[in-house]
Amino acid sequence: MRLASDNELFSQGDQRLATPPITSDESGIAVRYSQSHHNDVTTAVEHLYRELAVEPLGMVLFFCSTEYDLGALSLALQKQFDDIPLVGCTTAGELCSQGYTRGSITAIAFNAKDFTIEASLVNNLSDFSFLDAQSLVHGMLDRCRRRQVAPLAGNSFALTLLDGLSVREEQLLTVLNAHLGSIPLLGGSAGDDLHFNDTQVYYEGKFHSDAAILLLLNSRCSFEVFSIDHLQSTNEKLVITAADINKRRVIEFNAAPAAEEYARSLDVSVDQLNSRIFALNPLSVKIGDTFYPRAIQKVNDDLSLTFYCAVENGIVLTRSQCGDLVNGLKQLFTDITRRVGAPQLVIGYDCIFRRLEADERDLNESVSAVLRQYNVIGFNTYGEQFNGMHLNQTFTGVALGRSDNEH
Repeated sequence: MRLASDNELFSQGDQRLATPPITSDESGIAVRYSQSHHNDVTTAVEHLYRELAVEPLGMVLFFCSTEYDLGALSLALQKQFDDIPLVGCTTAGELCSQGYTRGSITAIAFNAKDFTIEASLVNNLSDFSFLDAQSLVHGMLDRCRRRQVAPLAGNSFALTLLDGLSVREEQLLTVLNAHLGSIPLLGGSAGDDLHFNDTQVYYEGKFHSDAAILLLLNSRCSFEVFSIDHLQSTNEKLVITAADINKRRVIEFNAAPAAEEYARSLDVSVDQLNSRIFALNPLSVKIGDTFYPRAIQKVNDDLSLTFYCAVENGIVLTRSQCGDLVNGLKQLFTDITRRVGAPQLVIGYDCIFRRLEADERDLNESVSAVLRQYNVIGFNTYGEQFNGMHLNQTFTGVALGRSDNEH
């Protein structure tokens, strides 16, 4: 059966035809991706369906702007995709086949011949325990093993999507990672276009807050997980001398109001502090020999600073500078291509602060060119997850190579 070309599919989407029957995929493609910038949710979802819904379809993963009416989007997705498993989350920007974009919905479809996927929703994150994680993960592993397309060990990875305002990422990741063993865990925290009001994940026909989704993917494709940043540490140290750890709020640096001390270190006024200043002047904590970024979300009225990641009294943060964003990406993909071949898809979780830096330094097109070249699909996050750690200001993801039947 001949598959419609991209131009034909786009033409059909413009004509808003009735839903066609799902066709069979004889191309051997393990993953497909699509995006829509249509403002009308029905038109946007119909466009995605026409490009993605080919048999045998295992699951669809999507990332959407909060510019959409989420209630209307949920109904459109249910109607169009019907019984096709579908999960996703809201974003602070999307990564599509054009590179960086906003105000869109982008999606990935996994071929059931090449992927076995288990998905679970975690509600009420504050109540999720170590024993809950044990039951959840081992149940998913058992179900996946019964349908595996390749041995689980060495051929599986786990993805997370989390409510980016839940303040529960660290606790959840720790208990999940403990039970996944050698299976790599990575993911991103949902965003809401920097409004900081409502970040949600989508599961079984509904959007959820105070929730997370865990995906376990067993694949015939080669793959490589990764996490990079482009930051360089300076000699400037800021010690947290007072903090509200439950709210990720630093009250004092060096025994002075946090916002004032941070602004002083940059030689700017507190009034000048904003997301772009935070993006260009990050802070990092040193664990062992490695620096891990800790991004600031906002300045509060009492001159405290709210962070995207966990903070604690006594932690020493080092002020960092941004390095070469574009060449860091190029080197990452050059290395990955050497090890697993040219990726047919990269699922990417890119910190919103990297996007803001690209905006500020007029690097959007340069970054987008690299993302296009290596088929990166994903979203800008309020935090990234990698092997049980909650990170900021990183580009984290998984590169999918060829399936074993293509070798």
